[in-house]
Amino acid sequence: MDNVRGSRHNLKKVETMMLKPLPEIAESIDDAICHKLSMWPEEANDLLLIVEAISRGDLKLVLVACAKAVSENNLLMARWCMGELRGMVSISGEPIQRLGAYMLEGLVARLAASGSSIYKSLQSREPESYKFLSYVYVLHEVCPYFKFGYISANGAIAEAMKDEERIHIIDFQIGQGSQWISLIQAFAARPGGAPNIRITGVGDVSVLVTVKKRLEKLAKKFDVPFRFNAVSRPSCEVEVENLDVREGEALGVNFAYMLHHLPDESVSMENHRDRLLRMVKSLSPKVVTLVEQECNTNTSPFLPRFLETLSYYTAMFESIDVMLPRNHKERINIEQHCLARDVVNIIACEGAERIERHELLGKWKSRFSMAGFEPYPLSSIISATITALLRDYSYGYAIEERDGALYLGWMGRILVSSCAWK
Repeated sequence: MDNVRGSRHNLKKVETMMLKPLPEIAESIDDAICHKLSMWPEEANDLLLIVEAISRGDLKLVLVACAKAVSENNLLMARWCMGELRGMVSISGEPIQRLGAYMLEGLVARLAASGSSIYKSLQSREPESYKFLSYVYVLHEVCPYFKFGYISANGAIAEAMKDEERIHIIDFQIGQGSQWISLIQAFAARPGGAPNIRITGVGDVSVLVTVKKRLEKLAKKFDVPFRFNAVSRPSCEVEVENLDVREGEALGVNFAYMLHHLPDESVSMENHRDRLLRMVKSLSPKVVTLVEQECNTNTSPFLPRFLETLSYYTAMFESIDVMLPRNHKERINIEQHCLARDVVNIIACEGAERIERHELLGKWKSRFSMAGFEPYPLSSIISATITALLRDYSYGYAIEERDGALYLGWMGRILVSSCAWK
């Protein structure tokens, strides 16, 4: 027990800012055990297992015990676990300690019914745009998840459009537009000359201005006829008239890491997730690409959702740890600004306030099929290209091709899936 007491330590200044301390429930673990036994004697064995987990530093077990207590509204147990977890997590420690810090923040926010405010607080803490972009860039370089998605989607679009002279691509979450750099270059090298390309990007107006200038400059450099159409509104509010679809253009639609942000039938009668798919189908696209995290957090009850998040992001943080040295000065910023907010939202929020609502590819297939789409199998060339890409990363990554779709995993845990439809 002395070892347990000795293991407690204060988080560094940045950790203290993120995880404000709760009042201590008992003076010591011994006092907490006695108090717990007196109130819930039928849970004595569970409590002793938690104490043993604390003594041996089993962070995962204590996190799960805390989540179970929160799910059962067992406030005393939850707060006691949180007090112990504060001495076990660290945003500068092992992968599970770093992830644990953000999961603990989510649990604290959920218990305090302040999930939405914590999520918004994390949003407001975002650094200036150029700094944030630098964090995203490093994450893209050290982890192949984004390159996997972009290469597979671009490959499907390039193949579907190989004989087209006028191409229109709609990107429902264009971000910084990085995905389209390589595709524009590929079209520029096409025998017989580049086609006319028009890209419609959905996003924030301030970002769209930058993306427009960036892609126009690139297209001019490679002598590619190019136009950009900006749609500055949320994806769930986009209507057909916003997209400027024209006759004579071959249409491709890109859903890369964005559909899981749309509420479905479990959140709203409007069911924007399926509504958007039906709207896109009505446009008769030649190809539609889907890239999503292979994670099941949409309709799961809180505790199974917590366990799925723990499993998924443990693999994510471990993969970052292999590629990015622990003393890398930007690693904490990368994890905090690119990953932590999602983790907190999944754990702390419910209803319309929970934005991160991932589904497995099997469920996405059902949604696309119900909207009238048919599978567009990805070619073996795309798989071979990504396999070659992975040689630049850790041996822990692996790609799997199954039923016309591609999966990227880390140490046996599938993290991202990619497929195409028509």
